[in-house]
Amino acid sequence: MQELGRIYWTRQGLRLAYSAAILWLAVAVMSGLMAKATPAAGAGPSAAAAVMGNLFQHVVAAVALPGVTLLVLGIAAAVGTSRDVRRRDPVRRFTRQQRREGMARAGGTCELEAGFGRRCGRPAEHGDHFYPWSKGGSTSLQNFVAACARCNRAKRARIPSPGQQQRMERRRREYLPPSASVSVGERQPLP
Repeated sequence: MQELGRIYWTRQGLRLAYSAAILWLAVAVMSGLMAKATPAAGAGPSAAAAVMGNLFQHVVAAVALPGVTLLVLGIAAAVGTSRDVRRRDPVRRFTRQQRREGMARAGGTCELEAGFGRRCGRPAEHGDHFYPWSKGGSTSLQNFVAACARCNRAKRARIPSPGQQQRMERRRREYLPPSASVSVGERQPLP
């Protein structure tokens, strides 16, 4: 559970930092464009070229730091994505046995959230990776959740939050026997 939380909050922080850097870059470009360009003495093409050159220098100076920040954040995101690709389980589809056991465990009902932490009441049609396969989730019974088509589409390949994981485990305590494992989510180790 701690690993999922760490991954979730790291990615949320990276997303927030990237958005802030984009905003910073936009403000820097605007401030660079609004900088007063001092015209050269005299009029003509050389004076216009000097004004444009001066304006260009202001913009480049203003966007240097936010541009480097965006580059660093982009590299960090690329490294994370490449690690996810290396971590992917070679088997993407659940076996018939895993699907049968997972659906029986869920009682044939969707296990995902319908809203306000409640369990969806629709019939389960899909076996979904709680921790997305594309992000390194394993194709194991611990990572299997029964899902209806609507919830499966809505979840997409998003990493569930630690709160979603806790609520799923709490809901499973309601319909699983006390001896059964309620833990959900499993990630492949790096090769």
